[in-house]
Amino acid sequence: MSIIKLESEITCPNCGYKKNEVMSTDSCQFFYDCECCKQVLKPLDGDCCVFCSYGTVACPPIQAGSSCCKST
Repeated sequence: MSIIKLESEITCPNCGYKKNEVMSTDSCQFFYDCECCKQVLKPLDGDCCVFCSYGTVACPPIQAGSSCCKST
């Protein structure tokens, strides 16, 4: 069994600002507010959350082999 990483660095596609964030293990994060430019990030088509779209590490459910996170 592989270790699930809970930290991912999100990069804003609008301004390039990067920040390390801790991911939830039980739900998707559909929106993320960039601290620098205030752009609201949303998942790209085909991705379940902002970490899968803009992070250095996919969300925990995807890392575990699930097809997608569950929303809350």
